[in-house]
Amino acid sequence: MSIIRIADIAYVRFSAPDLEAMEVFLNEFGLTRASADGETLYMRGNGTAPFLHVTHKGEAGFKGLGVRADSIADLEKLAAAEGVSVGASDAPGGGKIVTLTDPDGFRVDVIAGDTPVAAIALPVREATNDGRATPRTNEVKRVKAGPAHVKRLGHCVLNVTDFRTSERWYKDRFGFITSDEITIDGLPDSIGAFMRCDRGDEPTDHHTLFLVGAGAPKFNHAAFEVADFDDLMAGHQHLKDKNRAHEWGIGRHILGSQIFDYWRDPWGHAVEHWTDGDRVNAAFGSNKVGLDELIGTQWGPGAPPTMG
Repeated sequence: MSIIRIADIAYVRFSAPDLEAMEVFLNEFGLTRASADGETLYMRGNGTAPFLHVTHKGEAGFKGLGVRADSIADLEKLAAAEGVSVGASDAPGGGKIVTLTDPDGFRVDVIAGDTPVAAIALPVREATNDGRATPRTNEVKRVKAGPAHVKRLGHCVLNVTDFRTSERWYKDRFGFITSDEITIDGLPDSIGAFMRCDRGDEPTDHHTLFLVGAGAPKFNHAAFEVADFDDLMAGHQHLKDKNRAHEWGIGRHILGSQIFDYWRDPWGHAVEHWTDGDRVNAAFGSNKVGLDELIGTQWGPGAPPTMG
């Protein structure tokens, strides 16, 4: 039994020497400013989360992630088990926070009780004519040019020193369930796993955290859900027009099934747009799959070596 069962991932945390340059990129990526004070930049999406991405001024790098607990009571339970205190969050939305450090030194915030913000409407989804049905008559479809509309953060991928050590740490504290564990022929143990939140009968994303046993800790990527396929494509064109660094896509993953498009921020951190991912509950169970399913796609290019 885990100490608590988290509800979802909340945000990712970085540092960068130029907050203005980071904000310009994230605006082009589809986020908007929630708060900034010259030392810290908070960026939000179109959903109700107060922020999804935070950057501190400093040397470029990944600092950690935040996850959301169901209640302040859960924070108190976690804090008691870990021998730490529950503090007041000074981030947008306020609420309470417990801060832990994972086996590789990544900061892991656990938050609860923050105040949601008003959602920003996503683009209206017009009817689609295809080979099955043609509901759109006497109406033309026009996809507005500009950034994609990021709704929320979906998952984070971390390279870790030892997969089993990190897997145990995250599962023992937060109740993650393995969706797909990655095996390689000839190796004595699995190299990683896609893990989801345990919400019982309630569907959740196929993966909220993916741990890869790479022998050393490193940020791999963070993935943000956009409105739909047209929105992802419009966002792709917008970032291309801005001469941003494209990394991988567009394609459809095998594990998780989502349509994906990966980009690099000005300091090389990979961030993903995605849409149409799998939603599963606890009854979905767990699977073991091979490397081909990890790096392959249902359509689109396979993973470049730089994604490691």
